[in-house]
Amino acid sequence: MPTHAQINTDQVMQVGRNALYFEDYMLSIQYFNQVIAAKPYLAQPYFFRAIAKYNLDDFRGAVADASTAIEQNPFLLDAYELRAVANQNIGNVEDALNDYDEVLGTLPENRVILFNKALAYQELKRYDEAAATFDALLATHSGFDGGYVGRARLRLEQKDTVGAIADVEKALDLNKRSVNAYLIRADVAINSHRDYAAALDDMNEAIRLQPKFPGFYINRAFLRHNLDDYYGALSDYEYAIQLDPEDYTGYFNRALLLCEVRDFDKALADLNKVLALRGTDYRALYNRALVLKEKRDFKGALADINTIIAAYPNLAAGYFLRSEIRRDMGDLKAKDDLDRSLALARGNKAGNTSRNDSRKQGGQDSSKTSSDSNSTEPQTAGEPTPFDKDFEEIMRGASESPDKVMARFTSLLTVNDNANIEQEFINKSIRGRVQNRNVSISYEPIFTASYYNSPTELRPNPEYIKEVDEINRTRALRFLLQVTNSVPSLDDEDQIKRHFDSVNYYNSYLSSHKPRAIDYFGRAMDLLTLRNYDGSIADFNRALELTPDFTMAYFMRGIARLQNLESEAEESAKTQPGDGRIHQAMPTVIPGASMQQRRANMAEVMADIDKVIELSPEMPVAYYNKGVILLQLQDYTSALKALNRAIELKPDFGEAYYNRGYVYYMLGDSSKGSADVSKAGELGVVPSYNLLKRMNR
Repeated sequence: MPTHAQINTDQVMQVGRNALYFEDYMLSIQYFNQVIAAKPYLAQPYFFRAIAKYNLDDFRGAVADASTAIEQNPFLLDAYELRAVANQNIGNVEDALNDYDEVLGTLPENRVILFNKALAYQELKRYDEAAATFDALLATHSGFDGGYVGRARLRLEQKDTVGAIADVEKALDLNKRSVNAYLIRADVAINSHRDYAAALDDMNEAIRLQPKFPGFYINRAFLRHNLDDYYGALSDYEYAIQLDPEDYTGYFNRALLLCEVRDFDKALADLNKVLALRGTDYRALYNRALVLKEKRDFKGALADINTIIAAYPNLAAGYFLRSEIRRDMGDLKAKDDLDRSLALARGNKAGNTSRNDSRKQGGQDSSKTSSDSNSTEPQTAGEPTPFDKDFEEIMRGASESPDKVMARFTSLLTVNDNANIEQEFINKSIRGRVQNRNVSISYEPIFTASYYNSPTELRPNPEYIKEVDEINRTRALRFLLQVTNSVPSLDDEDQIKRHFDSVNYYNSYLSSHKPRAIDYFGRAMDLLTLRNYDGSIADFNRALELTPDFTMAYFMRGIARLQNLESEAEESAKTQPGDGRIHQAMPTVIPGASMQQRRANMAEVMADIDKVIELSPEMPVAYYNKGVILLQLQDYTSALKALNRAIELKPDFGEAYYNRGYVYYMLGDSSKGSADVSKAGELGVVPSYNLLKRMNR
């Protein structure tokens, strides 16, 4: 009879809780997984795993685990609270209210629950119930400054500025360190009175209390700019960028200020950075076209404005700018563009008169720049600012002259989470929050056999392939093989020399002995390690001539062919002429090649993978690698089939879940994508939570 290893679940549970306490969330999940596998009827490991997932912004995963904990123990009130907060984060506000009521049935005066319940009512625009809940909260917790701040935000939403300021002042009386209170008061000063000096005083106080939040510096720079303190604004942008080098807002705003002082070289560098971070950002392209025009790089400016016009052919301001560029170039087509711009502007004005009238009746002047209409509330990365909304409106053909459009394009951004009232549940420090790390998002790479691996605490062991284990047990190779998708770079001289010596050994051995397939395979592995792809492929061919059913020779020949193609593509990209500007390209194995050409180049690689599957139909890694290749070729339907099979064969294949989720996202199926990526994170694939956060904003 088969036997199973036993674990001390109490001890593992305690270690997991220790990891959770020190905010090592992904590590704690691995420990709770072990307890759940051993004793799936316990509520606690599901609950604590839900806490870890919540802290990693995997709110759907947290809801699922909290629900399981409640099924196991319906009296676990903390699980209801956690599920409510997680549901509120994903927009299931009614479900959250039901859970808050469940807790309040036992703890009717719980401060945290009352506060979060009030926020939930506010999200649903049920303002009377939100106000009543805040009143009940403050009746029993009159010294809770956060309650007054929350009610102030509610009153602002109801246009009760006087009541909001009264609550803010009360909050500051109770707690002079209430950052959100200063930020709300700054918002009121800007939006109600255009009192930038008073707003600046409050922003200074907020920065003194919370000096490491880059959004505050961006918004203070906005205020300083409005007070004509250009030097102070530039220094704030500089510091914001130091705090968060991946936040495009600081670069964009700094570029605009640099344009005002006519430092076009630095402005161009900042706009290039925005495009590198954001992809095709039409605001940045428009401003870069203006900068390149000033630098008399008419070819570059024309390329940028052509990109905008191609995407938005009814944008009057685009044709207006192109007419100016062509005029400076001496191009006679400039007049055609100017006529087109004027015609579009007249047509838009005629077609949008009624809409503009209704706007003015509502108290909004469509001629305002976005800096006039913005508040100083920062935003979380990726959310649209008011400027973004204005921009989309412009692109739909808003009735504005090219000059007004240009003003919108060149207006500063603010960040939109200054007065963010967070739900109270868990300490929100950033340590251990892998979802907040600035990483490049892509699919997980293929697995290969290598002499080297990069183990981590979460993934200490290499992947298993039966055929690799059989080769290692024969001791026929000079080094042990490991299966990994994270091969470290070979930069140690002793290691490199070791493999050159190994190649020489095989050369000598093969010249004096009857050749064996394993010997050619061993030399091929050394050559592949040394990046000699042609020699490696030749030796894999010789091994297969001697042993036509040598599964790992097909497996590794496919890897060698793939790496050879990637190397050739990289060299080709280096030799391509460039114009010094940032260009966006879809990441592929062979950049710049057509899809038909890429498929043709990958045919031999795919043939080797298919042969591996034919010889070893139960190898999950082979199906996984096939799925990755098909994903690269944008054959998403076939990629799903291959990844499905990999998961059927290996239900705990984290990388396969991650890539399948990635494919679902590419196909627009966010629900299935999030479920798979959440599962991948649970299984220890670190980038999962970053992808989840980006895709579920």
